[in-house]
Formats: sequence, C-alpha cells, structure tokens
Amino acid sequence: MFDFQSWLLVLVIIFAISSLLLLNLPTQYGGIIGRDRSANRVQILVLGDIGRSPRMQYHALSIAKHGAHVDLIGYRESDIHPDILANSDAIRVHTLSPAPAYLQTKDRRLFLLYGPLKVLFQIWTLWLALGYRTKPSRWLLVQNPPSIPTFVVAYIVCFLRHTRLVIDWHNFGYSILALRLGSTHPLVRISRLYERVFARSADAHFCVTNAMAHVLKRDYGITTNISPLHDRPASHLQVLTEARRGSFLDTLPNLLRPDDDPRLQDYQRLVSEIKMGKSRLLVSSTSWTPDEDFSVLLEALIDYSDLAITTHPHLPEILVVVTGKGPQKDAFLTRIKDLKVQEKLEMVTIETAFLSTSDYAKLLGSADLGVSLHTSSSGVDLPMKVVDMFGAGLPVVGWGNFEAWPELVREGVNGKSFSDAKGLQEALMQLFGGDEEFLRRLKEGAVEEGKLRWDEEWDRVAGTLFFPN
Repeated sequence: MFDFQSWLLVLVIIFAISSLLLLNLPTQYGGIIGRDRSANRVQILVLGDIGRSPRMQYHALSIAKHGAHVDLIGYRESDIHPDILANSDAIRVHTLSPAPAYLQTKDRRLFLLYGPLKVLFQIWTLWLALGYRTKPSRWLLVQNPPSIPTFVVAYIVCFLRHTRLVIDWHNFGYSILALRLGSTHPLVRISRLYERVFARSADAHFCVTNAMAHVLKRDYGITTNISPLHDRPASHLQVLTEARRGSFLDTLPNLLRPDDDPRLQDYQRLVSEIKMGKSRLLVSSTSWTPDEDFSVLLEALIDYSDLAITTHPHLPEILVVVTGKGPQKDAFLTRIKDLKVQEKLEMVTIETAFLSTSDYAKLLGSADLGVSLHTSSSGVDLPMKVVDMFGAGLPVVGWGNFEAWPELVREGVNGKSFSDAKGLQEALMQLFGGDEEFLRRLKEGAVEEGKLRWDEEWDRVAGTLFFPN
C-alpha cells in the first residue's frame, strides 16, 4: 500500500507534468479589432503546394490589402505569386515539411498501409505550424480538400488559441478519396462522416459555387454563415493587345523547346502561322489528377487530325500547350510519343510546360481557345482554370456534364460544353474550321465575363466577415 508520502510524491509529479503541459500549450489570441486592422492576424492553411493553390494566395493578398497580417502555411513545391513574395512584411510564408518519400505511393494496397502513417506525420507538422511556429490569430482560413487531418488539427488549435475557424470549400474531401478507393469503400464513408462532423465546428464557410452551398445546407446540416465566394480572375490576367500577343508568341518556341532542339524551327514556323491566323493555339491547364481525363482530349485530336488530312483539308494545324504538374503527366507524355510514332497526330503538335505566373497569363491571352477536362468528383465544384481563361479573354470548351457548370459557362455565349471525345472534336471543327464569327462572339463573351474581378468579389463576400468595421 502507498503511504502518505508516496501519494504526495505522485500528486507532485502529476501536478508538475500538468503544469508543464499547460505552460507549453499554444498561446492564445487576445487582439481587439477596431480601426487598427494590423491587430487582425489571419492564418491561411493549404495542405498542398501553395504555388498551385491560386485561390488561397489571392485570399492572402486580399487580406493583406486591408492592413492585416497573414501567415500562409503550406508546402512550397513551385513558384509562389510574386506579389506575395514582394509583400513579406504583411504576408509570411511558413513551409510545411513534406512526408518522407517512402510514405508516398500510388499503389492502392500500400496506400492503405502508408496512408495512416502519412496522416500521423501531417498531424505533427500541422500542430507545430499552427500552434507554435506562428503567432496566435483571430482567424484560421483552411482550404478543403483535404479534410484529413486538417479539420481535426484546426479545430483543436482554434479551441486552444481562441481562433475562429473558416473553411474554404473547393470540393469535398471524401469525393476525391472515392476516385482512388471507390465510392463504397469504408474509408470513403468514414471520410464523409468525419468531414460532416468537423465542418459544423467552423464559424463560417466559403464555397466556390451556389450548388456547393446547397449541399452544405442539405447534407451537412450547416444552416448559417455559408457564403458562396465565386472564383474570379486576378488582376494579372488581362486581355492582350495584338502587339503584346505577337511579342509573347515570338518567345513561345523557346519556352517550349531548348535553343539546341532540332525541332525549334518547326515551332517557330507554327507560331508564325498562329500569328497570321493560319494555325491555332489551344491551351489547357491541369494538375494531372484523376478528375481530369486527358484521353478525351487525345481521342478528339486524333479524329481532328485524321479529318484534317482526309475529308476536311481546310482545318488548320493546331499547337496544343498543356500546363501544370502532377502524377499522371508521365503517362500522358508516353501516350503522345506513341501516337506520334503511329502518325496519328500529323496536324496536331502537343507540348507540356510549367510556366511562371506571368508567362501563364500571357499564354492564356495569346491562345485561340481554352480546354477544360475537369469532370468534378462531387458535381458541385468548378475548375479555376476556366476563370483564369475568361480573365485573359479566352473562350472555353469544357466537360460540362455536371451540376455546377452553368454557374460559370454560358453555352454559346462565352464557351461550349461537351460530354465525350466526339463532342470535343465537333466543337474544335466548328470553332476552327467553320464560322469564325462564332469564335469571335465567344471571345467577346469571355472578355465580358472576365470583367468581374477577384478583389470585387472578395470585398463583397469575405471582406465583410474578416473586416466588419
């Protein structure tokens, strides 16, 4: 049996450990928001590559413009918006440590084993970043997806630091997981339940479409503080004059090919024809993920090329530039190489590139047509690439077989939709080989759609939440 002194020693040890834990908990936010907006500090969390999360970067810039401080937290795998780097006094970038390479796998069976280990690693890095590496904030703005483990860590940190949690819904995390495991998999069902439970702990919600707001109300039981915040083009995306378009197109061959590449002259010839209107420039942007099926584009281009050299010789040659990074890019490049060997793309040249923010904006402004292959895992999200294209005055053809598509693209006004490779091939033939007046009208519609900019939309929706005074 324990005597009195032993019990006293145990109590002292428990008290010491408890005191140590309490003393080392994250500090709490105590700012008072008034006219001094610098007291309003906001953490922005991206459990992904910051450079490939333009919407969250735009959030950071908008908050900083209103005089608040921003801690932007995420992985740093590609170039960050130059305006963020130039505004380091107001926006601090905090880089998350990536998971060890051995926890990264595409194998479904190994994913079930390594996935939980990767989540544990992410929990630890998020806890350190949100609780200790950054100062206490009035707001924590979290990008979703991914919701695992972001939501649970964000909830705990917000509780301890007296921070208000805001979720920016780009899509639903469980629907992305279902692309890998299947919609009936137990982990997908658990993910959906987890997402619904922790979503209710947030103080406010932004979402990219009206349709998504409806789902949050109907299926997630969230009835207040849901604000659709539609993606809008940022100020660096502009319609180019013919002179600026021509200047950029002159540099395009060197952006796509090194100086010593033997095919450089072919690209220079093709670009010259694009400037004269004899050939066309087609642009698409992707993260090379399963919710974009580029086999649809390849099938359409194969049929287009075949028709252009047989029954429809008036069809122009096309240069296709696909921008972005992601896991399925290598398979796409292998497929293109095989098609070239089989001579199935004689009237089509396809290149991939990862461009700077400035060059990407100029590429969109120089193209004749944009393509979106985003199929939407949930049916209620929208591809931001289309918004960027409209900002540069670029009309769009896109996969439109999902609920939210009409919120962005008006059929025959600023773009066209398709639901299979045949539909895309027909759209290309109509716009490139038919009535050029139709393509001109679509461009006018795209320019008109792009006039509403991100700053206006953000001030109207998010600005009233973060800066009510």
